[in-house]
Amino acid sequence: MRIKVNQALRQYPSLLPRNSTLLLGISGGQDSLCLLAVLRHLQPKWGWRLLVAHCNHKWREDAAANAHHVMQLARLWEMAGFTLTQPDHIPKTEAAARQWRYSALVQLAQDQGSKHIVTGHTLTDRAETLLFNLCRGSGTDGLAALGWQRHLTPEINLVRPLLGVHRAETLAVCHQQNIPIWEDSTNQDVQYRRNRLRHEVMPYLAEHFNPQLENSLSNLAEILTAEADYLETQAQQFWDHADYFQVATSSTNPSLNRDALRTYPLALQRRIIRHFLQVNLGTMPTFAQIQQVHHLINAPNTSRTPPIHQNIWVEVVKNQLILQILPK
Repeated sequence: MRIKVNQALRQYPSLLPRNSTLLLGISGGQDSLCLLAVLRHLQPKWGWRLLVAHCNHKWREDAAANAHHVMQLARLWEMAGFTLTQPDHIPKTEAAARQWRYSALVQLAQDQGSKHIVTGHTLTDRAETLLFNLCRGSGTDGLAALGWQRHLTPEINLVRPLLGVHRAETLAVCHQQNIPIWEDSTNQDVQYRRNRLRHEVMPYLAEHFNPQLENSLSNLAEILTAEADYLETQAQQFWDHADYFQVATSSTNPSLNRDALRTYPLALQRRIIRHFLQVNLGTMPTFAQIQQVHHLINAPNTSRTPPIHQNIWVEVVKNQLILQILPK
């Protein structure tokens, strides 16, 4: 396990730089405890300062005992610090819990002077996330969502150094090292869609379609991540030209130059339109909304989309695709 993590750190030097302060999000489950154990063993070589954070969502009756378990282990292993954080109001959904958790970790990282929040997501998690997002109809960015790192703020990165490791391997490490795992009973509840995917769908697909399913999906995620990064870099060339892309100001409506758009391949046209709509609508547009705008690239003057968001549509005015907003 140490060899695999070392290889990842050498392949991606910006993941966890030497002598950095690392804030580790530790739940008490096998993946996060394996992460803690491995980084603790590598710490003398890399010179990290390791801080442990535990987010108590207050969902379970044993939540307080779970938090105490993580705290005791952090003290036993002489981590540089331990912080317990709890929400003011119990999150009602998985999405709300995730949003609160990352917000809390960012605040802790800022308080502790850390630029790296580290979690125990594995290759198995990456494969499940790709399949889950595929079922939801996500595009390239969604399918590549669980990468080795991503920005939570301009200064703070979320880092996942175990993405080359299967969940079965983290369990083996915990057993071999006699690390006491805190079993989360909600992980077995198939009422949660992610758990149903993990316990029912993935095993079925592995048995009947591809025994190397986790590796195949993880490899696909790695390919899509590189391609999404490349497309984003290419699309940036359009956004860097003020004549091509205009965000809303107090005196003008936001617009896209469709003459310039025509010079780009289809994949980049869609990405540029998506960015344009996301910036001006304040929400991620659907594929249907992007297509409605895309149809206007070669449409006659004064053509327009149906309302794409409340009282907003896009209209062709000569060589511009202009976002029109009907006053309420």
